[in-house]
Amino acid sequence: MKTYFKTCLFFLTLTTFMACNANNKKQELAYNSTEKKHHDPSKQFIKVALLLDTSNSMDGLIDQAKAQLWGIVNELSYAKCGTNKPSLQIALYEYGNDRLNGSEGYIRQVLSFSDDLDEISKELFSLTTNGGEEYCGQVIQTSLNQLNWGKNPDDLKLIFIAGNEPFTQGKINYKDASANAKEKDITINTIFCGDYNQGISSSWKDGAQLTNGDYIAINQNKTTVHIASPYDDEILILNKRLNKTYVVYGQMGRQKKELQAEQDSNAGQYSKANAVSRTVSKSSHLYKNKTWDLVDAVEEEEIVIEDIKDDALPEELKGKTKDEIKTYVTEKSKERGAIQKKIQELNTKRKEYIVKQKKSTDNGLENAMTKAIKEQAKRKKYSWK
Repeated sequence: MKTYFKTCLFFLTLTTFMACNANNKKQELAYNSTEKKHHDPSKQFIKVALLLDTSNSMDGLIDQAKAQLWGIVNELSYAKCGTNKPSLQIALYEYGNDRLNGSEGYIRQVLSFSDDLDEISKELFSLTTNGGEEYCGQVIQTSLNQLNWGKNPDDLKLIFIAGNEPFTQGKINYKDASANAKEKDITINTIFCGDYNQGISSSWKDGAQLTNGDYIAINQNKTTVHIASPYDDEILILNKRLNKTYVVYGQMGRQKKELQAEQDSNAGQYSKANAVSRTVSKSSHLYKNKTWDLVDAVEEEEIVIEDIKDDALPEELKGKTKDEIKTYVTEKSKERGAIQKKIQELNTKRKEYIVKQKKSTDNGLENAMTKAIKEQAKRKKYSWK
């Protein structure tokens, strides 16, 4: 019996280990490329394609997306698939804007699947609205065609499309697009910006049900609610210390470090509490910057110190020996880990405080997305800690 049990356990472990991994394209950087010594094929992804109507009436929706991004990311950071913590990739499309190419259905891929949270925030803040034609079926099909959705059956693959015009417009029938999504194990969730029943009558609910997705109606013009806590100031002080642990390298290093600071500022435009929410995201496993930060690059085995060129290093490390560089990076890694742990501890107290105050938020886009993701993740045996 023991032998049988051990055999079953072996095959169960082997099966988990052999789950496929999405292929990520490497960028060219100023170092000698080295193959990773330890490849993790069991990595799962939560892949979210966000399709936003940027026609004239959608200023409120875009504002909600900007203000609620970090709350959504924080909820997703708690997801688990077995013992693994899935990585997050977000793609962004805009549609229904007169400034876009009419021959392509007034659709633009703003960002392909990316785990660069600063870049995602930057692109959200770049969106502006203008009148146009909203072709829901076509933008869904375009995202199916253009994005690398992968074939891992454990990945959670979701489309969220938000708008307020009939779902039936355009030359591509939304039912055909939905059928194609279902074949790829992609769930379509529809967010109608307006009256719930009006969304039903204009086929938004049907657009979701065809792939067993969620239909939600929101008031896109409702102001996002950010709740303050006594822990906010301390968390923001820790954010400044956290930023000092990043060690830039390569041609894009300094520029990406500036982008990090810019997105800190963008989050703070809405409120101190929103800046806190971004800081919490930066303390999670989802915030990684291996393409420009030497600490993350070494930790994720993107590069090895022995292969990095001197001209790719920041000024403080130029001319240093490889051992000196390793020591410096290790110290920064330990410092960062301690800061991130403290932020997470304070965030736990922050969340408890908000609950005790009996305060709740009804942030339309954030609530719609996190509720749908959690429900649909159960089908893939995901859990939330």
